[in-house]
Amino acid sequence: MMRPKKIVIHDKMQEGFYYLTEEEGQNLSPADYPDFKPELTPFEMLELGVFGGKYMTDCRDEFPTSWFEKAKLSPLYKDVSLNYFKVDASLPLAHWQNKGWIHPADPRGWFQWYCRYYYGRRLPEEDIRQIKRWRAISRHSGAIRKNCHPMDLSCRQKQRQALLHWAYDSRKI
Repeated sequence: MMRPKKIVIHDKMQEGFYYLTEEEGQNLSPADYPDFKPELTPFEMLELGVFGGKYMTDCRDEFPTSWFEKAKLSPLYKDVSLNYFKVDASLPLAHWQNKGWIHPADPRGWFQWYCRYYYGRRLPEEDIRQIKRWRAISRHSGAIRKNCHPMDLSCRQKQRQALLHWAYDSRKI
């Protein structure tokens, strides 16, 4: 285990800090969930194009600069043309807040949690909750397999984009 490293948060939605207790990209599968194996890293997702490029444009200082070297970002507005499949597969943050799916530690939702988790932060109870949510979204890959020819990236693009938002590589289905 590494010596905890303090990460300062200073963005439009949050001020504070947390500690990294794991090495970046290591020990991602907790004992209770050995099947938690995201197919994409946060920086791969940003490079492919997710969330219309708008996600986390004001909190780049929190993460390694290498994560953003090839990221498709739109600091002023959501631009779905930056998404890999060029479709909008996101609901507004207010929807997620109204459903009670947003944890105060990660006010932007699952992807923010995943970035921090991948980076090395651990919040055991929240980690388990988010991993359960990640597992549940996999139902969309089943719908693609059932309704599309293998590797037909023109089929069910909104579901494919949504899967990319959850670190499933839907380009391989």
